[in-house]
Amino acid sequence: MADFHLWATYAIILVTVAAYVSERFTLEIVSLGSLVAFLALFALMPYEGASGGLPPEELLSGFANPALATVLALLIVGQGLFATDALDKPARILAKSAGSSSTRTIIITLVTAAMLSAILNNTPVVVIFIPVLIVFAAQRNFPVSKALMPLSFMTILGGMTTLIGSSTNLLVAGVAGKAGIPIGFFDITVPGIILAAAGALYVFFLMPRILRDSSSEKTFRQMQSGTQFIGEIRIVPGHPFIGKESKAGLFQGLGDLTPRLIIRRGMRFHPPFENVVLSEGDRLMVTATRRAFTQALSHGAAGHIAGSESETATVGPDYHIAEAVIPPGSRHAGRTIRNAGIETEHSVHMLGVQRKSRMGRTPVSDVRLEPGDTILVGGTDRAFEDLRESHDLLVVEWSAEPVPQRRKAWIAFVIFAGIVATAALDLAPIVATAIAGAFAMIATGCLTLAQAGRAFDRQIFLLVGSAIAAATALERTGGAQLIADSAVSALDGRSPAVILSGYFAVVAVLTNFLSNNATAVLFTPVALGIATAIGAPTEAFIAATIFAANCSFATPIGYQTNLMVMGPGHYSFRDFMKAGMPLVAIIWLTFSFVGPWYYGL
Repeated sequence: MADFHLWATYAIILVTVAAYVSERFTLEIVSLGSLVAFLALFALMPYEGASGGLPPEELLSGFANPALATVLALLIVGQGLFATDALDKPARILAKSAGSSSTRTIIITLVTAAMLSAILNNTPVVVIFIPVLIVFAAQRNFPVSKALMPLSFMTILGGMTTLIGSSTNLLVAGVAGKAGIPIGFFDITVPGIILAAAGALYVFFLMPRILRDSSSEKTFRQMQSGTQFIGEIRIVPGHPFIGKESKAGLFQGLGDLTPRLIIRRGMRFHPPFENVVLSEGDRLMVTATRRAFTQALSHGAAGHIAGSESETATVGPDYHIAEAVIPPGSRHAGRTIRNAGIETEHSVHMLGVQRKSRMGRTPVSDVRLEPGDTILVGGTDRAFEDLRESHDLLVVEWSAEPVPQRRKAWIAFVIFAGIVATAALDLAPIVATAIAGAFAMIATGCLTLAQAGRAFDRQIFLLVGSAIAAATALERTGGAQLIADSAVSALDGRSPAVILSGYFAVVAVLTNFLSNNATAVLFTPVALGIATAIGAPTEAFIAATIFAANCSFATPIGYQTNLMVMGPGHYSFRDFMKAGMPLVAIIWLTFSFVGPWYYGL
């Protein structure tokens, strides 16, 4: 019966991986199906092995896994950084150092992350750079999917270069140390740098061609750029535009807002503006993208255009902007923006309007709405929920996004810095600080519960829970040990260099399905046994175990940082296999030449 459970475990894992890769079913359905299969197998046919049975609570233990809790909490923290634009200035500083090239920006950022990973745990490094790269993607208008998976891979590669670069390295060193084989801080640095360099060449120059630009992300980026809206801003008391003076016909300090008309006490000023100073009571007609309006709102500089007395929207944590279309038959069609009643009826603020035909240089509030016009509106989550039920305005799908609360950026940054510092200095377990940080983001108003709920990725939750159930079954039934023993037997009689290469390949494959730490602990004694049996340097096989256990590139469950970038990067299981498997092969082939040369085999 024990053999039956072992082979049944293999079968379930193979079917699960095939279903993930096919993408014919959603990731959630496949994960739940895999979990149900394991629960049914060990509940209907109880397993009694050398290490005891496998009750349901152990198969379900993955849902309480600290690594999973850490990832989900850090996703919420990252959402808080994004919602407050806390890393906008650091990102702009780093972007300036890279010039105007998006590719150079990505490379400099990833190299920096890899170097930090050599001396810090990978997780806080990825926590730092995920929001930075998201800001870069927004500023430079490149797909974030081209940068986040490379970020995870580069931190893993950087972590290979020193003993403390990864928890995997320390685990292997710990097991080897108990066997009387000490591993020094820089003992793996030279081969590690060579492997990291080989991997970096792939990540920088070939991987971007493999990674796809997901349709939802492409739609979002297209929505974010290009389209111009015209809006009307009234300069009310205390407005940040008061005192702005035109120079050489242009206004400095208005960001990306382009003035096209100023109305002052009945007088109209058209561009180019000469010696005009904005003052209280002016009505400023501007054209801008929705991103520019969003930035103006976050600075308190944008107003809504319906002509009501309260001209500046109060931006809270649940304040969003979205695009809505005037459909044929709408009650608002044919009315001027001033008299359409959209603000009072739908509890939203009108920020701008856009139409294909040219609009004259008239006050925006006097423009008559037409079917097909797109308007930019701002409001709370509740307002947009009500608006979606209206037939007079159609909210464009994927268009709603929160307005950054810049006034709370420093709070979010302090919370974030505290998490990174405590994790980097080992002052507290990262799972504890990450969960505390997620709570602090909500408690301080940087995020609402609804926003935190959207950051909580159920795909990752189900994927990790079911993957840990599979790994538990594989270890408990002896499936992992059988693979290790079979690999050793198959390599019997070969040259030390071939045995080292074959051993590396087996560990590199298994680390993508077991946890990298479990693989390291499982195979380190095997490595020592092989080295002793064939009379090879034990250091060579210890290094092979470290590097191979770090080759967790081919699946999102291979390493924690892969899971962290999966949601923000809009990746699928297949994306990791397509982009990660070649990198596993490159690291294996590189080590197959470098390992024997460096260790004198």
